[in-house]
Amino acid sequence: MVVSIFKKMGAMLSLNDPKWGRGSGNDNEKPNTPANGPPDLEDMWRDFNQKLNALFGGGKGSGPSGDEPAESGHGAKMGVLLIIMILLSLWMISGFFVVQEGQTGVVLTFGKYSRDTGSGFNWRWPYPIQSDEIVNVSQVRTVEVGYQSNVKNKQPKEALMLTDDENIIDIQFAVQYTLKSAGDWIFNNREQESTVKQVAETSIREVVGRNKMDFVLYEGREKVAFDVSQLMQQILDRYNTGVQVTNVTMQGVQPPEQVQAAFDDAVKAGQDRERQKNEGQAYANDVIPKARGAASRLQEESEAYQARVVANAEGNASRFKQVLTEYQKAPAVTRDRLYFETMQQIFSNTTKMMVDTKNGNNMIYLPLDKLIGQTLAPEPTTAKLQTAIPPAQEVTSESFRVKDHSRDREGR
Repeated sequence: MVVSIFKKMGAMLSLNDPKWGRGSGNDNEKPNTPANGPPDLEDMWRDFNQKLNALFGGGKGSGPSGDEPAESGHGAKMGVLLIIMILLSLWMISGFFVVQEGQTGVVLTFGKYSRDTGSGFNWRWPYPIQSDEIVNVSQVRTVEVGYQSNVKNKQPKEALMLTDDENIIDIQFAVQYTLKSAGDWIFNNREQESTVKQVAETSIREVVGRNKMDFVLYEGREKVAFDVSQLMQQILDRYNTGVQVTNVTMQGVQPPEQVQAAFDDAVKAGQDRERQKNEGQAYANDVIPKARGAASRLQEESEAYQARVVANAEGNASRFKQVLTEYQKAPAVTRDRLYFETMQQIFSNTTKMMVDTKNGNNMIYLPLDKLIGQTLAPEPTTAKLQTAIPPAQEVTSESFRVKDHSRDREGR
């Protein structure tokens, strides 16, 4: 509708108007108007008001009646009101704005924070009453400390730090963060990126200053990164920056380049010391259990020997007491039995025997082992061995036992 109205108004003011540069043939035209010149502005305005009044249903009178100026003034007011309404509509439409997914809209009223809007189609009062700013809260932002864009491009003023044992260490790390409050991010930070970087540098210096150099270089990297993340979050929340720290990554931790060679030598010496300690501990772990096992075995053997000796002694004492009792009952029988048992034990462990004859005092050698072997050998061998021994010197063990026994009795 607005477009059609403007088209009609353009048609009214068209350059093809007969009054533009040519005579209109109207009797009311001023006589001093040039025939071929442009029309008078007052005439054009009056004609415009008449046509506008006619367009909106007003009077069409163009004669010399006295109510013509009133009708022209009413049409002019209606035209101005229409233009104002159109401009007001366009001004109100300019208050609409779109927020994409993952973004947050911040509405400002006369430059002061008013509210946050979510993603989608939103409206605010048009400028200059209200304005809006779009903030991407889902973007992962990164701050680098100790280097720029590349680890090789170091920044010594940021990277060099002092440890608890008064050693200088070179650290490069990166901090990743997102936004949890768009309003705090805009209004509570004058320089947002610089603020986060300064907080990161302050936190890493405090954490490194509380730890030893070896701990930061080797086994404590993850612990240092975690402590830095926690400390940064505490400081940023205290300042209401609207920042959420998501990750702290240690890109490089090493001693300064000026002392790198000496530090490598010290590290190698420490590694050699640890290696030798490990070898000594391994040797000790191998020898000590064996020694303890041998000691335990010897102790158990000695305890077993002690138990055996004590048991034998107790058994012998008990046997002696029993023999003593029997000896007191029958001394002769007990002596004979003891003698027989002793001689049997001696002969059972002896393979050679020397016998003293009574008549000629000649020693007779009895190879019992050979005699036993002869009894087990075939008959031809036995016959040869019997012929080799003189018949006069053959003595049976039974006759020897009887003679010896009778001699012992006579001696007793």
